[in-house]
Amino acid sequence: MQTLQVALGERSYPIHIGPGLLGQPDLLSPYIRGRQVMLVTNETVAPLYLNKVKASLSAFQVDTAVLPDGESYKTLDTVNLIFDQLLEKRHNRTTTLIALGGGVIGDMVGFAAATYQRGVDFIQIPTTLLSQVDSSVGGKTGVNHALGKNMIGAFHQPRCVLADTATLKTLPLRELSAGIAEVIKYGLICDQSFYAWLQMHTKDLLACDDTALGYAIKRSCLAKAEVVAEDEREGGIRAILNLGHTFGHAIETHEGYGNWLHGEAVAVGMLMAVDLSIRLGWLEAQELEVLRRLLVQAKLPVVSPSDMTPDDFLKHMAVDKKVVDGTLRLVLLDAIGKAKVTSDFHHDALIATLKSI
Repeated sequence: MQTLQVALGERSYPIHIGPGLLGQPDLLSPYIRGRQVMLVTNETVAPLYLNKVKASLSAFQVDTAVLPDGESYKTLDTVNLIFDQLLEKRHNRTTTLIALGGGVIGDMVGFAAATYQRGVDFIQIPTTLLSQVDSSVGGKTGVNHALGKNMIGAFHQPRCVLADTATLKTLPLRELSAGIAEVIKYGLICDQSFYAWLQMHTKDLLACDDTALGYAIKRSCLAKAEVVAEDEREGGIRAILNLGHTFGHAIETHEGYGNWLHGEAVAVGMLMAVDLSIRLGWLEAQELEVLRRLLVQAKLPVVSPSDMTPDDFLKHMAVDKKVVDGTLRLVLLDAIGKAKVTSDFHHDALIATLKSI
């Protein structure tokens, strides 16, 4: 097991990474301050891991909520199912919510924890690669709205994150690939040497090699932890973590939540960000093909949906959280490993990018 720390003063917390961590009570109990626990998962994960995690919490009153699975259920209506259980079982302000599942479960449980009785503790146990390297770390929680992804939410840090890499061996290949997209993102925005490592080891990640997975998750979490420690509430540098996301969220919203996985949409979005950076003269032209080859190797899409026009993209991007006073800002690259948030781009160049990818 490897342990990293997200340094946020009194809200600091550990990220435990390694195989076989589920079912170890000593990794969870120090972060549960009260007697009550609400363990929340979904219909896919519950048969695999719910009983194992529940057994490790025998010292507590453990209640469970099993939610429907899928991005299309990341709504306020589904969060209400969590509230129903909390209230029916009379959970008080000392309760701890535990999110057992992927990014959708983590985001919803975190949002429920942020808002139940004005805020209670929660713990993240991410079971997908995407959630282990990204969504479980940093305290972003929330749900989708029909007009925009993740537009309703709150910042609420977990008490700890438990990333058991053994759970990744039960992931469908498509889900694993979607997680690799977020891993690639870290190389692009702040870690050139890691990006070079990924060119050589993506096949190892797809094969669920324990050494490769452990290394990739650690490097990704280190990168995110450093950025979050510097800018917890995304007032500045933290926005670079959204490379490709403004384009990607537009795809997810337009195509219907769940039809494109988040990582798939981000993969195309990163290509668009690199293409636009090249058009603006900030990146060498060959970097587009380097990224395209890497995404293909990771079995990720490299072409935007055929039914989306530039106008479709612009309509959805207009409600992105990085829009300020009507001005669209994007995360673009000055170099591999050096990202920035900027509105300094020509509209014609953006349209050319939207037409070309």
